[in-house]
Amino acid sequence: MHKSRMVSVLVALCSGIVSMPAFALDLSLSDAVSRITAESHDLKKADANVKKAEASLDAVNANRWFKLDGSASYMNMVNVKNPSESQKIELPPELGGLISETLKDQSLSFTIPDNIFQAGLTLTQPIYTFGKIGNAVKSVKSAVKMADASREMTARSVRYAAAELYWTAKMTDEIVELAKNDLNNARSARKKLTSAGRANRSNLLKIESDIATKEINLSDAEFNRDTAHRMLKIMAGINIDEELKLTDEMPSTFGDLNAGELKTTPQWQILDEQVKMYERSARSQRANGNPTLAATASYTYSTMSDDIGHMFDKSGSQSAYWGLALQVPIFTGGVNRANATVDAMNAEAAREDLAQAKKMTTEQYNNAVRQYDRLRGNLATLTKARDLAAKTYELSQNRFASGQTSAVELADVSAGLYQLDMALLNTKFNILMSEQAVKKLGE
Repeated sequence: MHKSRMVSVLVALCSGIVSMPAFALDLSLSDAVSRITAESHDLKKADANVKKAEASLDAVNANRWFKLDGSASYMNMVNVKNPSESQKIELPPELGGLISETLKDQSLSFTIPDNIFQAGLTLTQPIYTFGKIGNAVKSVKSAVKMADASREMTARSVRYAAAELYWTAKMTDEIVELAKNDLNNARSARKKLTSAGRANRSNLLKIESDIATKEINLSDAEFNRDTAHRMLKIMAGINIDEELKLTDEMPSTFGDLNAGELKTTPQWQILDEQVKMYERSARSQRANGNPTLAATASYTYSTMSDDIGHMFDKSGSQSAYWGLALQVPIFTGGVNRANATVDAMNAEAAREDLAQAKKMTTEQYNNAVRQYDRLRGNLATLTKARDLAAKTYELSQNRFASGQTSAVELADVSAGLYQLDMALLNTKFNILMSEQAVKKLGE
């Protein structure tokens, strides 16, 4: 008996575990922004561009430092006439006479070793390039700053998109609840009508039609909610089958933005650095026509032998030198001046883009601030209108219950309340996104 009771308890516990509902994942706005930022492919590409620009700066900076080159070579001399013998060189008698009186009227010959080995090092250090390297480095430094500003602009866009996804999903949650309440109200009206025993055909048909319409509204709202949640999960790197519970509620009131004058944006920084980059590149191109002064040094070791196995038995010969080298371009066909002109015109175009961007972005920023303040005023008015509509609907319900009004009037009042609830939600969403637009452009 005891054993069978234990088995029953275990079965009950297992059944409870199996039927236990899955818990939804709590997701706040800040969590959503963090997750979407971490998953953003655009932000990862922006990070890669920053690293690429920094690597380009290292490459240009390397031109400031010395370069050390090593070389090694081995040669085997071949006697073309008799490959089995070593190569011999014979001097004519008259040349032998010039070398020594005793060798007059005689030929002089010597053998060239078959195997020759040489190794050496060459060092070059730029000393002064008249602006070629310096301006090139400054140009790439501007490119690095552009990449940093571009990353910040991308990060702001990602945060804005994350907030839009979150509040869109939250709004669809609210719309589903509104649609459910609207449908329940219609079903409640039908129940009151039929239970009172006074249902005429006209009222009943109107209520049935109203219920069918609201069932479709609920189905559409649930579909939109599921779509918004799926998109949020995809962008946040959350399992598509995970149920979400959005913990941040849409605010009922909104404070002042306290937004000041727009002073700078990442876009302006990018264009400003672009102007500097092209100007410095133009100066570097012009400097290519100037001389280059460099220090140079070299060391060479040579050894040779008839037998390759004994090449290093004896000390070879060594030679070394150091000095200064001045390289002066004399004629380049005008390529430096042409390249400098190209960069100068690019700088002029970027300067015009900057001026235009300042006008447009300032207007977008000010418009977002004005939109926020305007919608706040609309929200107060809509809230009052919605409260009045709710009271009107309550009165219509009471009148309908007592038979003093028709189903048509009740449906009209219900539709008006639903539309105001939707308008209130839409206004809150637009206020939230206006605030995000201000942050995106001017924070």
